[in-house]
Amino acid sequence: MRLLGLDVGSKTIGVAVSDPLGITAQAVMTIPIDEDRHNFGMRSLKKLVREYEANGFVLGLPKNMDGTAGRSVSRSKAMGERLEQKFGLPVYYERLTTVASERILVEEAGMHDRRQRKEVVDQMAAVLILQNYLDLQRKE
Repeated sequence: MRLLGLDVGSKTIGVAVSDPLGITAQAVMTIPIDEDRHNFGMRSLKKLVREYEANGFVLGLPKNMDGTAGRSVSRSKAMGERLEQKFGLPVYYERLTTVASERILVEEAGMHDRRQRKEVVDQMAAVLILQNYLDLQRKE
């Protein structure tokens, strides 16, 4: 089963894909979006679904530290609904955030330049979201 992991932001969507066995996640791309113009990157996502023969999506569900839902959760849920309607594929949610990917890029990859991190942080967040989901599925 091949899944696409998505880190949905207000201006971009980071995308990752699982390998065909559902063991590892790899970064694919960052898709620019424009909420004001109702451009949610569906054309790009459609190409990726076809290219990778994806069977579903895993979206980040970035709850606040106290567990409450904020604007980002609403954005992810709305995107999940769009994806289900457009592609008829299942949507799963995973709680990992862009903050976690930023920390990894700084602490483990040594990327201290904010501009350098900005180029890959959305993709890295998508990888973390998808990889965490895959790991949890293997344990169950």
